[in-house]
Amino acid sequence: MVLGMTLTAYTILHVVLSIIGIVTGLIAVGGLLAGHRLPVTTAIFLITTLATTLGGFLFPFNGFTPAIGVGIVSTIVLLVTIAARYIFRLHGSWRRVYVGGAVIALYLNSFVLVAQSFRKVPSLNIYAPTGSETPFAITQGVVLAVFVVLGILSVWRFRPAVG
Repeated sequence: MVLGMTLTAYTILHVVLSIIGIVTGLIAVGGLLAGHRLPVTTAIFLITTLATTLGGFLFPFNGFTPAIGVGIVSTIVLLVTIAARYIFRLHGSWRRVYVGGAVIALYLNSFVLVAQSFRKVPSLNIYAPTGSETPFAITQGVVLAVFVVLGILSVWRFRPAVG
């Protein structure tokens, strides 16, 4: 039981929050590329991504795992990103902190999606059963490269009025 739910129900909730975070994150990053804030979409992205990240710590585990490491980094990135947007209101260098943090948070959520897909989807798992095989590494490398480009372009293009 996790938060009064069966582990299966909690896992479904966790996956739904992750998917909402990724979809709204892609829309929010599209907004950054277009120079738009998209305040509602961005808020949903940040809230669901933080919820799924923090929720990941509630799953049963034995010792430190790579997933816990990603969760710690993601939590820190999200808290700084939220502060840059809602406390420091994108003033000065906080604009770049916000943009970079939003893209990194989306990347980390996408990184986990790819890792879990290779772990749980049988047609992918046969190519990388341990997550250390070449197809997994290539896929994660492509995902990283896409997000690096998105991050750079977003920092260059996102210059909304401050407020």
